[in-house]
Amino acid sequence: MVYSKKFPSGLRLVVKKIDGLLSVSMGILVGTGSCFESAGENGISHFIEHMMFKGTEKRNAFEISDAMDRIGAQMNAFTSKDITCYYAKSTSDHAGEAFEILSDFVLHSIFPEEEMDREKGVVLEEIAMTEDTPDDLCLDILAEAYFGREGYGQPILGPAENVRSFSRQDLFGYIAERYNPENLVVSFAGNVDEKRAEDLVAEYFERFLEKRDFVKRDKRVAAIGQSKYKYKDIEQVHIAFGYPSLRREDPRMDAALIVNTILGGGMSSRLFQRVREQMGLAYTVYSYISSFTEGGVLTVYAGVNPANVAKAQSAIWETIEQLCKKRFTLEEFIRGKEQLKASVILSQENTASQMIAYGKYLLFNDCVLDLEKRVRDIDSITEEDCVEALSLNFDSSKMAAAAVGKIKKELPLLH
Repeated sequence: MVYSKKFPSGLRLVVKKIDGLLSVSMGILVGTGSCFESAGENGISHFIEHMMFKGTEKRNAFEISDAMDRIGAQMNAFTSKDITCYYAKSTSDHAGEAFEILSDFVLHSIFPEEEMDREKGVVLEEIAMTEDTPDDLCLDILAEAYFGREGYGQPILGPAENVRSFSRQDLFGYIAERYNPENLVVSFAGNVDEKRAEDLVAEYFERFLEKRDFVKRDKRVAAIGQSKYKYKDIEQVHIAFGYPSLRREDPRMDAALIVNTILGGGMSSRLFQRVREQMGLAYTVYSYISSFTEGGVLTVYAGVNPANVAKAQSAIWETIEQLCKKRFTLEEFIRGKEQLKASVILSQENTASQMIAYGKYLLFNDCVLDLEKRVRDIDSITEEDCVEALSLNFDSSKMAAAAVGKIKKELPLLH
């Protein structure tokens, strides 16, 4: 059973009680990320996530960490294109203490100036680390090549000059707008009673909130379809291609995920077998779908020797073309469907995964996710559904490409 509640402030709560466990995962999810930021703000969602751990009205940075460690709890956070999440996992008997600490730093952080200066250095090092991680850099460049330098095309970390410029007032202003109760969800998954979770939220979170107008930000979303590259003196060239895919809640999304599994979702996939096993062109080659409210992107990635870039690109395109023209076998369809179903079922055995899944669904859809129904829906997908999804995922006229390595010109496109 999944329990949900909307509080007077607009804050929403979802609880997935799982008997037989001794732990609980809890999270505070905010509907904001780099896609909502202006060019001058780019990186502020991520920087705020870092700064939330740096001191509140009652605890300094060390005391926040120490308080969690004293009860054996784990805590962390992440920022993505369209969501920021602060989370913790504790034994069930310490759930109240863990949630109080989590609520404290999300609601009452004071962002001390000395901590701001130090953490800017940390984030600048994180940006530098991305520059030294060519596969991550390649995928960031692909996002810009596909969407342009706005919305989903903006990097999560933001540019270094933005990070250096952020002030405490910038952080408080952004939080006042984006951390609105209507844009927040608290999610629990594990051995926690629904009433207990509701009481914790009422005591440590809701009573500090008040209902206020929430103005949604418009996102500029467009498929640019460019090819971009960055020269780096490294051993491999990292290449990636982006094709239009489906929005997050499109009813054909699971069929598209099955198609992606057939293409590049595992060791038995066509890309892995062709590019790596048969041709020996790459150690790593795969594909995946990133889905957002307005649409999605199917990304194909490979890391190859500079001498094999053209050959690898041709092999990838030929594999996609063959899949589109000749479609897939019954065996591939069954295997892809079972892989997708297994991934959904196995995620239900992880409280952190369930906490995030239920929280995100409530945040974006304002209703409760039915994971059991999703498994049934996957079972009902037909080959014809996947053929339709196949036709919707490989529009080469809107394809984008990116490359990082010893390369001095853009990859050719199929436009």
